[in-house]
Amino acid sequence: MKLVPLADRVVLKQLEAEQTTKSGIVLPGQEKEKPQQAEVIAVGPGGVVDGKEIKMEVKVGDKVIYSKYAGTEVKLEEEKFIIVKQSDILAVIE
Repeated sequence: MKLVPLADRVVLKQLEAEQTTKSGIVLPGQEKEKPQQAEVIAVGPGGVVDGKEIKMEVKVGDKVIYSKYAGTEVKLEEEKFIIVKQSDILAVIE
């Protein structure tokens, strides 16, 4: 099965949270904050959304930072994905 986003939507796969801090302290499960970094898995076609022309700025394989409370979590074939609008993506990591 494959997720195909519509309009200006983007499918993201969240990157794994750090297990230790930079100083080497191991974090227990509940202390780990969800990272806001993800990899782009699929990109919608863009087009006209709410009367405005939307050009897709990200592509599959990009590593991005997205808004903390954005998107909808989806579980498909035991994997978790997040579907967000392109406007919820804050930056591309190069």
